[in-house]
Amino acid sequence: MSARRADPAAWGVATEYEDAGGELRQVPGATVDWILEQMGATPDGPPSEAGPVVLRPGGRLPEGRWRLLAEDGGEAAVRGTLPQDAPLGYHRLVGEGGAERALIVSPGRCVLPERAWGWAAQLYALRSADSWGMGDLADLRRLAAWAGSRGAGAILVNPLHADMPGRPAQPSPYSPSSRLYRNPVYLDVVGVAAALGASADLAELERAGRALNDEPRIDRDAVMALKARALEGLWAGFRGDEDLDAFRAREGALLRSFATFCALAERHRRPWWEWPPEHRRPGSPGVRAFAADHADRVAYHEWLQWLLERQLAAAGEGCGLLHDLAIGIDRSGADAWLWQDLFALGARVGAPPDEFNTLGQDWGIVPFDPWRLRAAGYEPVIRILRAALRAGAGIRVDHVIGLFRLFWIPEGAGPEDGGYVGYPWPDLLDILALESHRAGAYAVGEDLGTVAPFMREELAARDVLSYRLLWFEEEPPARFPERALAAVTTHDLPTVAGLWTGADLEEQRRLGLQPNEEGTEAIRERLAARGRLAADAPVDEVVEAAYRLLGASPSLVRVAALEDAALVEERPNVPGTVDERPNWSIPFPLALEELERAPMAERIGRLLSGGRPGDRGGRQAGGVTSRQ
Repeated sequence: MSARRADPAAWGVATEYEDAGGELRQVPGATVDWILEQMGATPDGPPSEAGPVVLRPGGRLPEGRWRLLAEDGGEAAVRGTLPQDAPLGYHRLVGEGGAERALIVSPGRCVLPERAWGWAAQLYALRSADSWGMGDLADLRRLAAWAGSRGAGAILVNPLHADMPGRPAQPSPYSPSSRLYRNPVYLDVVGVAAALGASADLAELERAGRALNDEPRIDRDAVMALKARALEGLWAGFRGDEDLDAFRAREGALLRSFATFCALAERHRRPWWEWPPEHRRPGSPGVRAFAADHADRVAYHEWLQWLLERQLAAAGEGCGLLHDLAIGIDRSGADAWLWQDLFALGARVGAPPDEFNTLGQDWGIVPFDPWRLRAAGYEPVIRILRAALRAGAGIRVDHVIGLFRLFWIPEGAGPEDGGYVGYPWPDLLDILALESHRAGAYAVGEDLGTVAPFMREELAARDVLSYRLLWFEEEPPARFPERALAAVTTHDLPTVAGLWTGADLEEQRRLGLQPNEEGTEAIRERLAARGRLAADAPVDEVVEAAYRLLGASPSLVRVAALEDAALVEERPNVPGTVDERPNWSIPFPLALEELERAPMAERIGRLLSGGRPGDRGGRQAGGVTSRQ
């Protein structure tokens, strides 16, 4: 049957939406039809019983008598409502006639962090004297130790997701190949050699790597070329490790499939849908044969992920790491290959025009089809959340509203022609709460932009911290909510210096982005009034005023942008640009050693700590409370 005859509302496809200015916008009819076609929508509506039952203890079970088969091996007869003492986790329901349903039991609330302050860091940009051209996990470990020694309890770090091997590096950490695994470009190679007790001579590669620190832009390809030479040499001498065996066993088939994809991508060097037909689907006979024939290379990529896991764990010992979870992936990457039947591969995700991005945004990433995702038991979401949460004290869920809806842009169209698609948010939020509980890690939801009020209410009900910015909020930070992460700005918005001097507006004009000059000036005036600043106040005075205001916030987590500690005018990324400027490739102007002695960094730290007795640093502040 034609998708045109399917009911958009039944499939979660919006025909209109309210924009950032409160105006109602109609979604083009052609867009609605295209989205329905991508979903394979029929007039009968989506299948009602495909997918798991997601409940909290005491929740209403499907009709009938069931045997609850718990993941720990326990069994119980259940009917009507789930017992209050039902175990949390991933179980099965078996009916009298043999029918089965997956059952997910969630606590319904994420764990909460202890009160903490900290830094937001673009790790790739933060170079030390020992770096090989870009910041790495040794630099992150040093940054966390320095911050923790001064009372910080959180380091918000850019996504460290895996990039595509065998092809030029993707600068944006928000368009990864995979959100399951991490990018080997962040490995501290010298640290790898030391941990393995290897005697390889890395002196020449070290000199070449450190020379890249003098380059005015981050060159990931040059960095990875040097690191790959060193790592492949170390791999050649590696003789195994029981901890690696345990890592492989824990990760299972998914790690092997990811590593196989990496080896295939190195061989073919083009998008996976252009590979030989026998290599286009994971688990096919051709892919299994390739993995067997290239077992050493597949094992090498598994080994890289094990090294990353170990170094990341060490980096978080000095201060709680808050990892950024990107909203999506590049369709040519590993996750899209692994779960290709669950994505709407022809669509791209973005955002409609708003007051700061008047042309809208096309992020170039692909969305899950909500109905196919549900039918798959949400397995990709579970694995992605689990991978992110186990690596630190918490996660920042980029564009958390994507758990409710995503703005799909049809192939060949622009953001002005996009439309919203709804997702099964009650299930997804309860899964987030369950994984937070299991990991003992908190969750922050980046809830900026066009957000319906009920979305923030539902996030708050599950103890997902809100995201509150000095630049956006009408209320001063002293009135921010407690259950929030408070900051002045983000990587996508002006730095304090960029805003105050007008340099950021000037750059946007130069790039032809039609900036919201009136809105930007309103933010500047609000900052001046609240900070009691003269119109010609020097930038360092303005930075102090901004963070003095932020320090008054009661929010559980407060973070400062490292760029503000160095009075940087350029923001890391300007949305709506790709090749027009070096997004995600601008080095931090201070070496890490200089940052550790920077007076402004010390002053910001004092302003954010505020002398509160509940503000603690180090591992304690990276922990969680039992408050539910």
